Amino acid sequence: MTFLSRFFVLLLACSASAATLAGPLVTPVELNALRQDDSVRIIDIRPVDAYAKDHIPGAVSAPYAAWRGPAASPGELPPVDKLTELVRSLGLDAGVRAIVVSNGENTSDFGAAARVYWTLKYLGLKNLSILNGGVQAWVDAGLPQDDQAVQVAASSYEPVLNDALIATQADVQASLDSPTTRLVDARPANFFRGEVKAPTASVPGTIRGAVNLEHDRWFKPGSNQIVSAEEAKKIAHDAFEAPADETISFCNTGHWAATDWFALSELAGQENVRLYPASLAEWTQSEQSLPMDNVPGRGSQLMDKLKGLLN
Repeated sequence: MTFLSRFFVLLLACSASAATLAGPLVTPVELNALRQDDSVRIIDIRPVDAYAKDHIPGAVSAPYAAWRGPAASPGELPPVDKLTELVRSLGLDAGVRAIVVSNGENTSDFGAAARVYWTLKYLGLKNLSILNGGVQAWVDAGLPQDDQAVQVAASSYEPVLNDALIATQADVQASLDSPTTRLVDARPANFFRGEVKAPTASVPGTIRGAVNLEHDRWFKPGSNQIVSAEEAKKIAHDAFEAPADETISFCNTGHWAATDWFALSELAGQENVRLYPASLAEWTQSEQSLPMDNVPGRGSQLMDKLKGLLN
């Protein structure tokens, strides 16, 4: 092999590595360089009408609602066979890099991308990234969009479930009062304190023994873009000083909690970080009364219900 031939082989190998070895976050400029690579799949999780209007060229549509559970408990995972069908329809398998793209309109929106990323990883896929800042960052960078719907060949991917990433209700119950497990509530502080509750929760408050780490703490001030890995490590240290042996992130429906999971696991690099996907919607709707902190007295709850009826 001549020197020139070896050079082109090395160049091709480096190009393949760029698509394969990129980190959990990509910038618009990085994605623009990757988007024509056949081994890269851009997954647009915005609603169908937003995708139809304009999207990143080459992106396939997979609305966030398809990754979620029923209205009463949207954080529940859909059945694995349904998720498998969805993943296959996107042409995903171990050899394809999936880059998840949300709208990027606010910090809460990032939770959608993080939740889809987590779901793909739970299904056994590892070659994953999120476009930091979503479509909004792409537009702000002046990069192209089009309105051409994209169809891809289906894969035959067989999930290999990564149970180390998921916490069930039983897992959370077993961890209560454990000195080695940290329960992290990703909701805003007023939810954590029991001052307000989501419609999916039957009572306000938080799971007993939980600590609060609000999901929007992970974002650059005044920005909808999540921080770098180094900054995430600092935020995690400031919040907890040291990682727990095991961390379980939760919120109302496993959306904000996905941001905490992503920041702690994928950016800060902590081990044994799990997501409780059904979160407080399931916990508070359980047939048995499960342990809670910060639950207001019955009188306060009745007053809140009355205010809700009057408003």
